[in-house]
Amino acid sequence: MKDSIVLKEHEEVVNRKLGLLLQTGCLLMECSADTTRIMRTLKRTIAFLGLRNENLHLYVNYDILMVNYHDDTHSFTKFQHCKRHIIDMAVISEMSRLSWSCIKENLSLDAYAERLHQLGKKKNRYTPWEVSIGSGFACGGFCVQFGCDWTSFFYASIAAILGFRLKMFLAKKGTNAYAGIGISAFVATMLAWLFTFLSVGPVAHAVPAFLHSATPWHPLLACALFIVPGVPLINFVSDMLDGHIQTGITRALNTLIMVGAMSFGIACAIKICGIDNFVTDLPITPHHNYFEYAIAAAISAMGFSMIYNTPRRLLPVIAVGGIIAVCCRNFVNLGASNGNIGLDQGVIIGSLTGSMLVSLIITRAQHWFHTPHQCISIPSVIPMVPGVLMYRALFAFIEMTGVIGQVTVAMNNLIKASLVILCIALGVALPHIFVHRLLESKRKQRLYDLLCERHRINKEQKLQEK
Repeated sequence: MKDSIVLKEHEEVVNRKLGLLLQTGCLLMECSADTTRIMRTLKRTIAFLGLRNENLHLYVNYDILMVNYHDDTHSFTKFQHCKRHIIDMAVISEMSRLSWSCIKENLSLDAYAERLHQLGKKKNRYTPWEVSIGSGFACGGFCVQFGCDWTSFFYASIAAILGFRLKMFLAKKGTNAYAGIGISAFVATMLAWLFTFLSVGPVAHAVPAFLHSATPWHPLLACALFIVPGVPLINFVSDMLDGHIQTGITRALNTLIMVGAMSFGIACAIKICGIDNFVTDLPITPHHNYFEYAIAAAISAMGFSMIYNTPRRLLPVIAVGGIIAVCCRNFVNLGASNGNIGLDQGVIIGSLTGSMLVSLIITRAQHWFHTPHQCISIPSVIPMVPGVLMYRALFAFIEMTGVIGQVTVAMNNLIKASLVILCIALGVALPHIFVHRLLESKRKQRLYDLLCERHRINKEQKLQEK
């Protein structure tokens, strides 16, 4: 009888530990952590829970996590489904700190469960309108990078603010996520089109001169870029490179559907507006000075950081990261062939150089600001994600009428966008991978020291109780 009670208590403890482990992994997956970071955090959590790593098997997928644990006599298996998928850099950062502090502070299972619960219930650090305004100005920053003037910057920003607020409203009402993307892209594009009348329409002569824009059509390129899934795109490439094929493919398909929904909404708006040959006629090569590039990059980086619920203390850091990434990319990309100052090596090499430089700097900065590499590096490089090339490619396929050269234009945009995304992800990942490997022995030693210290404290407490 006594043995059965002890066995039952043992089973309850093991099941609870496995449940906490799955909750930790699901919370990270739901907040868009890459799979390698999830596995790294879970390994520290396993050490905290006192489970034998050699007896534990983890399966991490986009929608479901599974764990199996066996001892000398029993085998335990638990599943947990991911309820949602958002982007929350604050939770990823705090979860990383919790995985260390739970060992250092020798937390009980109850205390760890409570902190985990609080992390899952935390509200957004920004109000809905703050996020909308941030996303709007982020799109305005993109517009400047495509060559618009600062008047069009505000037109693109206003259209994006209202489009993003509509997207949030539809999501709150329970509308299908992809339908909400298509509708918000359609509305944002229509608003950007209406702003063109202030510069080239029949009422332009009655509008004050300061409201006229020399680039009235550029806001149509950038007003819906708040939808472009930059984080899933980078995570997709990172997962594929690290061997997490299934999760990476799922992220890629989800991204493709999102971009497709956005393209469909923009295509409908362009049809209604009656704009011909939108894909090829509107140039996106900028001719600003680097000071303007820097301002636009900082605005875009901070705006997208607000969408990703990044801690406010990191916004200036990410702004600097965005400036470094974009200005380096532009210097390598632009040159004499397009009337700019630079090395004239093209956008693909430029994107690789910019992302690699900022990632290399952040591998050091992450220790200064006590936050994971991903929480600074990804928002910093988001202003380089070629969202306009992605939806131009899909838009070109949608609009095909059999004219010679249309397939070439579509494929050119598609291949260029794919290569740029690959280079951005590689640039972010490679410096971090090499530095992480160099520091891996120190991390293992730190974990070992913390576990030894916890074991010593627990042993002293037991002696005192006796």
